[in-house]
Amino acid sequence: MKIIFVRHGEPDYTHDTLTEKGWREANLLAERISRWKVTAFYCSPLGRAKDTASCTLEKMNRKATTLDWMQEFAYVIDDPATGKHGVPWDFIPSYWTNDPLLLDPLQWVKSDVMKQNPQIAIKFSEVCNNFDHLLSSYGYIREKKYYKVLAAEGTEKRFSKATPLPDSPEYSKALEKDDKEPVIVIFCHLGITCVVLSHLLNIPFPLLVHGFFLPTTSITILSSEERWDDEVYFRVQSMGDVHHLLSKGEPISPAGSFANPFHQ
Repeated sequence: MKIIFVRHGEPDYTHDTLTEKGWREANLLAERISRWKVTAFYCSPLGRAKDTASCTLEKMNRKATTLDWMQEFAYVIDDPATGKHGVPWDFIPSYWTNDPLLLDPLQWVKSDVMKQNPQIAIKFSEVCNNFDHLLSSYGYIREKKYYKVLAAEGTEKRFSKATPLPDSPEYSKALEKDDKEPVIVIFCHLGITCVVLSHLLNIPFPLLVHGFFLPTTSITILSSEERWDDEVYFRVQSMGDVHHLLSKGEPISPAGSFANPFHQ
């Protein structure tokens, strides 16, 4: 299985839509995605995500299922260091790196700063449960900190030492298998993507949201690695990829970052 998260285009937060640049990004994104075989599209209910998705959906004559729980994880708190009232991240390093709870994959919601807003713990649980329910519709069932895939009865146990290389005789069979696997694309936001990645990868949300920048219209791809019997773990294939912008000379927007992106 492939899970593909797409951050919306450069945002006009005041009107919950896209800037002129954001629309250019969304159209370049549509050119890229339209070449893929996508099983299903999903989308946040917020305007900037829906507008981004609209370019791809119109080009492919497809529709997306709206997932209300994939809206941005913007449950506000007051930053203990700066006093800023806003999203539950963008903390100063000396604060969040010194709170052991914020470095725990599950307990971060119980830290003092997160407990300011009870919705954070509630919504984190809801997002995790809802995403697991979505995955279960594709045959992937959560088992503690990993997943199991529903296999046909009588299927022999398997162990894959490595992925076949292009010159190997097994490569064509691997491509046939890949061609049949589900591919889902989710148009959403930086914060909520990190929330779901936290759940799938068992990495604390604060580490992800402070440690990785997902540019506007960037693509993050996860593959399900099914190499031992019915056990599955998701691995990031690429994160924050924007080659659809760079190849067309469209600069990376700094929206969501405190440093100007490297000009490539």
